[in-house]
Amino acid sequence: MAHEKLSPRQKMIGMMYLVLTAMLALNVSKEAVEAFRKVDNGLTQTIKNYSIKNDVIYRDFDRAAAENPTKAGKYKTLAYQVKERADEAYNFIQGLKIEIIKKTEKDPETPAVKGNEVIIDKVERHIDDTNVPSEILIGANENGKANDLKALLAEYRQFLIATLDGKNPTAEEALKKSLNTDDGLNRDGVMERWENLNFQTLPMVAVICILSEYQIGVRNGETEVLNYLYSQIDASSFKFTKLDAIVIPTTSNYVTMGSDYEARVFISATDSTQFPVITVGDSKLPLDETGKGIYKVHASSTGPKKWGGIIALKAPDGSIKNYPFESSYVVGEPNVIVSPTAMNVMYYGINNPIDVSVPGIGPDKLKIKVVNGSFSTEKVKKSGGEYFKGAWAVKPNAVGQNVQVIVTADINGKPVQYAPYDFRVKSIPVPVAIFANKSTGTVPRATAAAQQGVFAILPDFDFDLQYTVTGFTVLYSDKGSDFEESSSNSNLTAKQKDLIGRLTRGKNLIIKDIKALGPDGRTKELQPVILKID
Repeated sequence: MAHEKLSPRQKMIGMMYLVLTAMLALNVSKEAVEAFRKVDNGLTQTIKNYSIKNDVIYRDFDRAAAENPTKAGKYKTLAYQVKERADEAYNFIQGLKIEIIKKTEKDPETPAVKGNEVIIDKVERHIDDTNVPSEILIGANENGKANDLKALLAEYRQFLIATLDGKNPTAEEALKKSLNTDDGLNRDGVMERWENLNFQTLPMVAVICILSEYQIGVRNGETEVLNYLYSQIDASSFKFTKLDAIVIPTTSNYVTMGSDYEARVFISATDSTQFPVITVGDSKLPLDETGKGIYKVHASSTGPKKWGGIIALKAPDGSIKNYPFESSYVVGEPNVIVSPTAMNVMYYGINNPIDVSVPGIGPDKLKIKVVNGSFSTEKVKKSGGEYFKGAWAVKPNAVGQNVQVIVTADINGKPVQYAPYDFRVKSIPVPVAIFANKSTGTVPRATAAAQQGVFAILPDFDFDLQYTVTGFTVLYSDKGSDFEESSSNSNLTAKQKDLIGRLTRGKNLIIKDIKALGPDGRTKELQPVILKID
């Protein structure tokens, strides 16, 4: 492809750049230096335009690779390698610009640098300084950072040309010009290093403009190669590298006897101007509005079932291409699945979620009956705050007697009842009492004195259940005497707080006779809390 054409505005900026460079070489007035600000602003805007344009191309690569990884995947990989190298070169140059401005301004926090952005209009002083740029880029012994820049640009240029693989000579020539790093003749006709020709003894603002020009070359070269790589995705006149026949069941590959198996059959690469002809045996399948065939057969016997046919499509040359396909499904006896979504037992006095399903039968066609319990459609919370999966919740009536869940399904208008499912019933686990979030161990005296009460928790239990402490006693022993104070709820009384306030380091805080009321309506006695004051 041809080198990208410049807009009239970009041509004007380039012309101003050449004129101002010549004026600076003649040590013309400050007005020339100030004019360079305007030139760099124009160059900076051009760089931003290239970045926006390249981002669009990268999104095109992403979309093409997502649609067809085989055809576009390798070109996307090459494109992102180009991006990595382009960003490396661009960021290196940007780092030089920032370093030069900060050192010239003698201010690391200069407003002319915002993050990684250079704002030339905010350079407040020394914009015509010629020492700092030469010091950084040329160096005392010609070992400045311009040497690294030259090597980086040359390596980047050769990488882009190698990526073109000799298939775009025009773009190669453009890259050699825009990213040229050859030594050349100076104004006196003497051969001089590229580094000195471009950066020695030039005012800071001119050096910034030159670096911006090379950043444009970096982004422009990136655009050239990206456009070439993207054009290779559809370089072949035939648009599809492979055409596959696809069979997708509407519901499942497994159906029950007496129900229907249904599948959609279609070609994976379709043409909106024509629909395929799909045949199974001697029958032509009906097509939906998108050109997908609909295969439907009544399941009259059990076991695996194989089927297949041919998809016929007219090729670009007018010939008919046939694509055979095969698929299978299984017909089984009607059965039912009942699974407890929390665990393999049920707990007395609370709602236990269950999920009930019959293959091939919608949930609206199912009914359940519960023996030794009741059921509802109430959602049940997990300990983490989320809800269990399951359309029903079962509450057992008694511990020690199994709960039975009996399912009835409406199959083609006829009720079918399945064998009952048994579940063991257990009591809710006894909770653990905690004080200052602990049931044992040590606790700082100040932490103990700041507590308001005693609580009960069920650690590592799947359900979101709350126990309410209904009473406890604080025991304090000192010099052979015991002092006790009781509370009739979960809160510390004033006297209990006073006892806790007497505790000194090394003493034991004992909370006993703890009772808690559970969600099943039962009150349970909890293990005492024994903490050593730290």
